[in-house]
Amino acid sequence: MRIGMVGTGYVGLVSGTCFAEFGIDVVCVDKDATKIERLKKGDVPIFEPGLEDLLDRQIKAGRIHFTTNLDEAVKGADAVFIAVGTPPRQSDGHADLSYVYQAAKEIAACMDGYTVVVTKSTVPVGTAREVEQIIRDTKPDAEFDVASNPEFLREGAAVNDFMRPDRVVIGTSSERAQKVLREVYRPLFLNETPIVFTKRETSEMTKYAANAFLATKITFINEIADLCEKAGADVQDVARAIGLDGRIGSKFLHAGPGYGGSCFPKDTLALTQTGQAMGAPQRIVETVVQVNADRQKQMASRIIAACGGDVKGKRIGVLGVAFKPNTDDVRDAPSLVILPLLQEAGAHIAAYDPEAMEQARLFLTDIDWKDEAYQVAENADVLVILTEWNEFRALDLARIGESMKEKRLVDLRNIYKLEDMKELGFHYVSIGRPDLLPESKPVLKEVTGQ
Repeated sequence: MRIGMVGTGYVGLVSGTCFAEFGIDVVCVDKDATKIERLKKGDVPIFEPGLEDLLDRQIKAGRIHFTTNLDEAVKGADAVFIAVGTPPRQSDGHADLSYVYQAAKEIAACMDGYTVVVTKSTVPVGTAREVEQIIRDTKPDAEFDVASNPEFLREGAAVNDFMRPDRVVIGTSSERAQKVLREVYRPLFLNETPIVFTKRETSEMTKYAANAFLATKITFINEIADLCEKAGADVQDVARAIGLDGRIGSKFLHAGPGYGGSCFPKDTLALTQTGQAMGAPQRIVETVVQVNADRQKQMASRIIAACGGDVKGKRIGVLGVAFKPNTDDVRDAPSLVILPLLQEAGAHIAAYDPEAMEQARLFLTDIDWKDEAYQVAENADVLVILTEWNEFRALDLARIGESMKEKRLVDLRNIYKLEDMKELGFHYVSIGRPDLLPESKPVLKEVTGQ
């Protein structure tokens, strides 16, 4: 088989490389000539565990090719996947589909036989129908079908998610298109991966519904964490207990500073906009969007409160700026809200992230970037854990405490145990658990008198 992948961003590059691993001849196309030249050499422009090695194998095997010429990707292809960006519009937050529609028009001009055009990008309900109309208007005699095939890739685990997915969702009513896509996903059929064939509108809605539900779980446990702090409960124990209920499950029940990344913020916002436009308001998701935005601001206030209510002139060390571990992605990361608010309050920020500092420099200014965690802690008035990278889970906390001005740690990911922090004498602030204050030492007064 031969497929074209339009767009070499996160979704397009991971999907194209993994399809090549399936034994398919893949041609990836992008208008960014510099990126294409890098990819031809096996130089992956994003950090995604396992992707660089997998891409290197496919290049050597001759199963994946990169080009700026769309004609090369489309002509002779059994299927062409659209994997371009759909960022939120500045005006109203709705998904900007201009890149998708432009790709559809350009693909139509290149088609030379029956082709299945597949929307891989995250798009609102009805987009596949619009893409079909654009192709028909551009090339009335084209022989094609349009299908929807949303991605469900987690950054940091995308290769595994593609190769061993929970399910594959394909939206098409065409038996001919189904036959082509069954062949594209043949290795997963052989592994008995659930393949859900449905209407295009259902497929498009499934992607948004899935992300909105996961964002809601995160927001739910964050609000429960706030209540735990007031009630003297421990949110980690609550999450563990309710997660054992098979109807609920344990995933996405980790309290923290709020969700971020390239998917949840824009997809929840797009879903609320679609609901408003169609007269079916998504009130739960609307609340989730607002609560999450408020929470990130509240985390800055929490850090300031841990410093006695004033951070002017104080040095704050920050560990992690990516929205989650195992990625260099900082899009809509809590750090992009929290750090500027701390700077506005007069704090000086030193920070370190294993992978995301290069990307973060595009969004954050006046940060003292360090090469490792212990440098961040030196002379800090407070140390803040924003991203739960594995290397932050086993720090020498005694060494950390000795190098700080004050032994004050704000752990927004709950990666340390309360008893350990108490033994080390830290002023320790976490999420949904009691704050630990350092034990005050008795003041010895000199006794004089008769």
